[in-house]
Amino acid sequence: MNADHSTMRAISQDNHGGPEVLQEVRVPTPSPGPGEILVSVRAAGVNPTDWKHRAAAGFVNRLPLVLGWDVSGVVESVGYGVTIHQPGDEVLGMLPYPHGAGSHAEFVTGPARAFARKPAGVDHVQAGALPLAALTAHQALVDTAGLRSGQRVLVHAAAGGVGHLAVQIAKAHGAYVVGTASTPKHGFLRELGADEVIDYREVDFAEATSDIDVVLDPLAGDVAERSLKVMRSGGTLVSLLPLPGEVVERAAQRDIRAVSMLVEDDHAGMEAIAELVAEGALKAHVEATFPLSEAAKAHSLGETGRTTGKIVLVMEDN
Repeated sequence: MNADHSTMRAISQDNHGGPEVLQEVRVPTPSPGPGEILVSVRAAGVNPTDWKHRAAAGFVNRLPLVLGWDVSGVVESVGYGVTIHQPGDEVLGMLPYPHGAGSHAEFVTGPARAFARKPAGVDHVQAGALPLAALTAHQALVDTAGLRSGQRVLVHAAAGGVGHLAVQIAKAHGAYVVGTASTPKHGFLRELGADEVIDYREVDFAEATSDIDVVLDPLAGDVAERSLKVMRSGGTLVSLLPLPGEVVERAAQRDIRAVSMLVEDDHAGMEAIAELVAEGALKAHVEATFPLSEAAKAHSLGETGRTTGKIVLVMEDN
C-alpha cells in the first residue's frame, strides 16, 4: 500500500476487448465491511473466466472492471463480526463467483468464510493458483457427483487448470482416473496419478474407455454427448459449460445425471482443499508467473490454449 494508505495498484479495464484493454491504474483501497476481511494480495491466479470476461460482457457486466477471483495473501484487517481470521493470518480463497471479482490488485476485500488458512509449507504462488480451479474440481467430483472410492472417473482436458487438479482430487478419494490430453502431456498426468491417458487427437475416447461412473467435462457440446457412450447407468456427467438440452434428455433416458455447474465460494470446500495440500495430495502446476503490471501478457499466454496447469500474477511490490 502507498504511504497514505488510501490507494492501491490494480489491473482494470474500461472496455471489453483483447489483452491490450488491461491497464494498471490506481484506485481507492477498499475497507472490509461486516463479515469481511481485507487481504494484502501476494499472488492471484488467472483463469479462463478472466480472459472471457475481459473480452466480452459475461456474468459480470460492469465497467470499469478489475478481474480476478483467486487470492493468496495476508489478512490486513477484519470487519465487524469476523472471528475466524485476524490480521497477520496467511490465507487462500476464492472471491464470490461471479460478482466478487477484484483480486488482480494489491488489496481485496471478501467474505471471511470465502477464505481458509494457507498451509504453512506452501508458498503464495502455489496457493494463489489453487482456489477457483480446485474448488471447481472438488465441487464437481465430490459435492455434485458424490465420488466414491473405487469409481471410474473420466476427466477431459486433464492437463488444464481444472483438469490436473481434478485428477489429483479424484485419486485422493480412491478413484480410478482416465484423462484425455495430447500425447506430450501424458507423462505429466501419470505423475499426478492418472491410471489411463488418452490422446483425444489420435484416438476416439468413446472407443478407448468404458464403464465410467463420473465424467468431468470443461468442453461440453460434442464431447459431452460422446461421453454418454462410455458411462454406466446411474453415473453423473458434470459440465462446466451449458449443456445442450438434447444431451440432458439422452442422459436421462440412460439413467445418467447430466448437469451444468457453476463454482461457488465455499468455506468447507476451501478447507478440504487446504487439507489435501497440507497432506501433499494436491499441488498446482504453475506454467508461468507474471508481475501484476504484466497482466496482459498473462492473458495472452492463457488464450493460446497450450498451457499446462495454471498462470499466476505476483504482486511484486507488495
